[in-house]
Amino acid sequence: MQQHDTGEPLLDIRGLTTAFARQSSGWAGGWAGGRNAAGVARAVDTVSLRVRQGETLAVVGESGCGKTVLALSILGLIPDPPGRVIKGEAFYRGRDLLAMSEAELQDVRGAHIAMIFQEPMTSLNPVFRVGEQIAEGYRLHKNADRAEALERAVEMLAQVGIPNPKARAMSYPHELSGGMRQRVMIAMALVCGPNLLFADEPTTALDVTIQAQILDLMRELQRKKGSGILLITHDLGVVAETAHRVAVMYAGQVVEEADVAELFAAPAHPYTRGLLASVPRLGEKRVLAPISGMVPGIFDLPDGCRFRPRCAQAFEKCQAAPPLFRLSDARTARCWLCEKDAEALL
Repeated sequence: MQQHDTGEPLLDIRGLTTAFARQSSGWAGGWAGGRNAAGVARAVDTVSLRVRQGETLAVVGESGCGKTVLALSILGLIPDPPGRVIKGEAFYRGRDLLAMSEAELQDVRGAHIAMIFQEPMTSLNPVFRVGEQIAEGYRLHKNADRAEALERAVEMLAQVGIPNPKARAMSYPHELSGGMRQRVMIAMALVCGPNLLFADEPTTALDVTIQAQILDLMRELQRKKGSGILLITHDLGVVAETAHRVAVMYAGQVVEEADVAELFAAPAHPYTRGLLASVPRLGEKRVLAPISGMVPGIFDLPDGCRFRPRCAQAFEKCQAAPPLFRLSDARTARCWLCEKDAEALL
């Protein structure tokens, strides 16, 4: 794996908190805590993460834990109402994305920061050919003419493994398979060679051969440009293969962050241990142990530790919310079991 830069972060997220109201009138009473009478709840709660030049940070967790909301919040794509970023900062090369106007964000999105969205059918425009949709961002950010942009679109379709790319560029989204539409989304995100890439489950709909090809393409982008990648996924195999660091999210909070090798070798949080125990491993004969229960909804969060109702190691102190503990220079965990010989950060 390519060594990542250890200098100043490309993306520096500080205390990012995004809340949703059950209805738009819920905001009228203001924010009064984790849960309030107005029906406002935090989907992302005081998240702080860094992505450095040439680094892949994987954000993992079950569906509904806040991974996608985190990425959309940074890019200013949370619909208001019902959602709103209520506090925090997200610095990209020293500029706070959360303080930018929509016009400023449009200049950044696509050219400098791109996102591979999880649902291609809702992200692609059904009335435009896919080649035109890929070319649009290139024309806008690279000041290219239509012919040059379409040529670049065909080149990108070939790079993401679509056969006969010139003909496929003339197709509409409904004429492509789910896997092909996903590859079109990846081509759109990579067409301008972004410095920072948010990849939301980029290989979910793809077979293993194409998945490997897409991961190689993302690594090539890192090699050529030193790009940073925020990889949102539930696939721990992809994490082990591609990531430098891992942040584990649960119910809107980061519950553990560590270098990938350290996390896989010795997970500190019971939730992380549960995720790893539920995944089969080649050559091992063992009974898989699923995590009981489900991720709570943001309006039904338990008191104290949010993982407490599902945790086999919960004890009396877990009725109080644990802070984030620093276990080492490169590792944190949000669990009372980590309190001994650890520094509380939050």
